[in-house]
Amino acid sequence: MKIKKLNLNKNSKIILSSLVVGSLLIGICGFYVVNDIQMKMDKSYSQFAQLMTKAIALQTTGLENVDNPEKSRILAGRLLPFFNKNDDVSYIEYKDSKNNLIYSSKSDYPVLDDDLTVSVSSPVFSNNKIIGAVTVGMNAKKSKLFAMNAKKSMVGIFVLTWSVFTLILFLSFILMSKELEKLHKGVRQIAIGQFGYKLESENMGELTQAFNDMSSLLSMYEEQNIEQLTLERNKLEAVLMSIINGVVVCDNFDKVVLSNSSALSMLEVEEKDFINTKIQDFIDCHGQKCFLDKIEEFKDTPLNIIEQKPIEFNIEAGKKTIKAMISPMFSKQQDYVGYIIVLLDITREMEVNKLKNTFISNVSHELRTPVTVLRTYIDTLCNNGDDFDEETKKEFMQTIDTEAKRLHSMVNDILDFSRLESGNVHLRKEYSDLSELLQQNINSIKILADEKNIKISYEREEKLPSVPINVESIDRVIRNLLSNAIKYSPDGKDIFVTAGLTEDKQNFYFSVRDTGIGMAKEHLEKIFDRFYRVENATHTVKGTGLGLHLVKMTIEKHHAGKITVTSKENEGSTFTVTLPLTVDEGELA
Repeated sequence: MKIKKLNLNKNSKIILSSLVVGSLLIGICGFYVVNDIQMKMDKSYSQFAQLMTKAIALQTTGLENVDNPEKSRILAGRLLPFFNKNDDVSYIEYKDSKNNLIYSSKSDYPVLDDDLTVSVSSPVFSNNKIIGAVTVGMNAKKSKLFAMNAKKSMVGIFVLTWSVFTLILFLSFILMSKELEKLHKGVRQIAIGQFGYKLESENMGELTQAFNDMSSLLSMYEEQNIEQLTLERNKLEAVLMSIINGVVVCDNFDKVVLSNSSALSMLEVEEKDFINTKIQDFIDCHGQKCFLDKIEEFKDTPLNIIEQKPIEFNIEAGKKTIKAMISPMFSKQQDYVGYIIVLLDITREMEVNKLKNTFISNVSHELRTPVTVLRTYIDTLCNNGDDFDEETKKEFMQTIDTEAKRLHSMVNDILDFSRLESGNVHLRKEYSDLSELLQQNINSIKILADEKNIKISYEREEKLPSVPINVESIDRVIRNLLSNAIKYSPDGKDIFVTAGLTEDKQNFYFSVRDTGIGMAKEHLEKIFDRFYRVENATHTVKGTGLGLHLVKMTIEKHHAGKITVTSKENEGSTFTVTLPLTVDEGELA
């Protein structure tokens, strides 16, 4: 979460607005106060003018019988003190009962008349009889001076009040800004994950304490959550890493967020080059984006269908064939959060299927050949046997016998394979002279070697001990190795058989070495696999591909021994069998 820097300009606008509003309120109040004072002063001044007029009217009493000229002189003398003592009097006029002007001070004091403000008239009585009227004009100099002073005082009070108010607000603003800046800094630290950050402020006691309490609780919760999350993640990673199948976890944006070591090994990619990349960008050994089309198909398929039937497809990674299955991934709230790709290495299964198909094809061909020969020869003898001489009949019978033996050998291989593959078969053993068994097999197979002008040499150590073996199965091993040596050797080549004890005198060994066409290095690791056959331009001998697999299974699974092979192309091959000289009593016949 991103927190912006504290906006002091906005706060300044708020303070300025407060100052303006406060100033307006103070100004309005001052205006009304001054206006009220002015109204009261005007009213008081009018009353003062009335009193002044009545006082002047009293000065004119007793002049009713005086002639007008003399009366004017007397009035001027009587009224002079009013002008000397009162700057507020602008003029005084005296009229008789007939409203004729008898006296006016305007002729004596013409300048005072320019600033007239109030004009007040009052009747003049004599013996309860009105004998005239006095009019007094007032300039209100004192009133104006007082009003001016009052206004100046109000302005001073206003300025002082505004200044104090502004100063208080400004100081409050400064103090509050500092406190808010501290609080803002604290919130920013919390926002970036610095839980446990403490504020130090005396002006916001309860708020500071509440913030510090919150920070402490968040820090405690963070430690608990991190510990729990770390534990759960470690558990998840441990489970994923221990799974033999490959697992790739992608988020809702197709980014690889997790992958176990099995997946990295299968895809032949480094973790740093795979994590946080888009799964669609992965390129297989053929330079193709093997996940691209299937991910698009996955996204275009409704989730309810994907849940019932995940998308499956095969990809190639180096020499491996990998089966991939894509399944959606949901949170506890059943929200779609991504998908999981499970990878299974089916290279072995694909090879076995291929070998099985080859085996079926080879067996079908191998079985068809002797069966066809047998049917042909038998049908010929049945229908035309009387036309053949004894020599021809004997030749036919020998061919039939040879093909029958060949067919029998093939059927035995298949039956032995099924029997020895099952886990509940235990071959009973007896101590036998293995060196003599080797000699017997060499003698019996010599007829095949003679047909190709191949010489079999046999060397053995003297006084070799008996070996605990199942004679029938070891006899088959020896015959298989000898017959293979003859099959894959050109005419006129030699075969060498040796027998003896290992250096530690704990095991019996024998080897069969031919000088035939040999095998390339890449075939040596698979030569003992079931259904595996080496086929090339010079090596085209047919078979089921089970012979050497049966040999290995007999030696290693049922006799606790070991068989190895060394070979070079065009130099021949050597098969070495090692058997222990002791065995558990329970395995003896």
